[in-house]
Amino acid sequence: MKKNKLIDYIEKIKNENLLIEEKIPEELKEKIIDNVTYDSRKVTKNTLFLCKGAKFKLEYLNDSFNNGAIAYISDKEYKEVDKPYILVNNIRRAIAVLCAMYNDFPQNKINMIGITGTKGKSTTSYYIKYILDEYMKELNKEKTAIISSIDTYDGKTTEEAVLTTPEPEELFMHIKNAVDSNIENLVMEVCSQALKIERVYGILYKIGVFLNISEDHISNIEHKDYEDYLTSKIKLFDQTETAVVNLNTADLDRVLEAAKKSKKIITFGNTENADVYGYNIRKEGMNTVFRVRTKYFEEDILLTMPGLFNVENALAAIAVTTELGVPYKYIYDGLKKARASGRMEVYSDKKQEVVVIVDYAHNKLSFQKLYESTIKEYPQREIITVFGCPGNHAQNRRKDLGELSGKYSNMNYLTMEDPRNEEPEEICKEISTYIQKENGKYKIIVDREQAIKKAILEAKPNSVILITGKGNETVQYIKGKYVPCKTDVECAKKYLKELDKNN
Repeated sequence: MKKNKLIDYIEKIKNENLLIEEKIPEELKEKIIDNVTYDSRKVTKNTLFLCKGAKFKLEYLNDSFNNGAIAYISDKEYKEVDKPYILVNNIRRAIAVLCAMYNDFPQNKINMIGITGTKGKSTTSYYIKYILDEYMKELNKEKTAIISSIDTYDGKTTEEAVLTTPEPEELFMHIKNAVDSNIENLVMEVCSQALKIERVYGILYKIGVFLNISEDHISNIEHKDYEDYLTSKIKLFDQTETAVVNLNTADLDRVLEAAKKSKKIITFGNTENADVYGYNIRKEGMNTVFRVRTKYFEEDILLTMPGLFNVENALAAIAVTTELGVPYKYIYDGLKKARASGRMEVYSDKKQEVVVIVDYAHNKLSFQKLYESTIKEYPQREIITVFGCPGNHAQNRRKDLGELSGKYSNMNYLTMEDPRNEEPEEICKEISTYIQKENGKYKIIVDREQAIKKAILEAKPNSVILITGKGNETVQYIKGKYVPCKTDVECAKKYLKELDKNN
């Protein structure tokens, strides 16, 4: 890997108009930087240390110099630590720039595909990956890299995700791994928070996708209001060559106006004026079939992954991959095989009297679409929902999900879902007040596995159980720690087996 001197990093910061002041001895400027990090535990000899975050502590800075740091970058001087420093006017932007530089700007050596939206980012990302993997296999090339809220694959590592969009140190490392693995395309979810705090600064996306928007992530630590949320999301087009926009999104005029910053705009949706137009949508057995018209072909598409709402996600994937020159055959084959772990996974008992759907639906838009799809696909069945809401953020979800579940579910089991520093039972009680306003029924069972067990074993014949919010996640975020837990899929399978034995 190319290594730079400290003076090179200073010059880069200066060229980005980020430099306020530097206090670095001349001889130190010629030092080769072996490491760039904001984690004092990862500091080694000749590290440039980045002071990051509202929770940054002076002890982290002291630890970094004890472990081998030679200078620090910050938006403030720490006079208690008499060490060489570089002051910048935007630490978040500086971190992204320096992490990219440390990894030799890998984002410029691969096709970057970014996807934002309130709902469907993960599924769309995997649809694109499956299509590109089919095509790359034909060309005898490497599989597509992915950075999603499910997991990350970069050619060298596969790991479960913690953040939807990783922090710059991890993000640019993954992009570099993909480049080093001779991967041509990387598809990634770009969340509103990452755009707002410039976590992805410096990345020019070959294609940027805007799926949809609905009020979400409104809190005093995320977005102060819907306007802030929308403004953050459309920032994607500040760094996109080709914009792909859903004509069925809310605030379409604002989104299309922002998309004009891109060199090219491609639209998709179920309206005839869309560049990628989906129509004649129908169920054939357990599958969804629809017709798609693009400027390259007009053919049928088969989705074996459940959920009528996934047609929109598939249209987005078709728009992206046709722009990348993928022929229809590989688009059809990829979408036919496509799966996204923990998204619309369907299971049932042997008699198929109780159907269980495990999905990641966790906000107003995804809940609304899930209920609409379930009512259409499973008419006359009672609906049972198992869900919770996270602690300390996105607090508007408690009202939104409570009202929707109260309206559409025959029974709700409220349970733990990443409570962070809040008490899970108190979160459940708050949700229950909104369920009651809709005259809905509920039970609070904080232990998530026990809630799933009770929902399945006590379900009446001809029921469909929706287990939402966690999918295949293996941890709960509790009191600042990631605590291992069984996945919703594991629990669903386990208690459906028990139901079969009891019957």
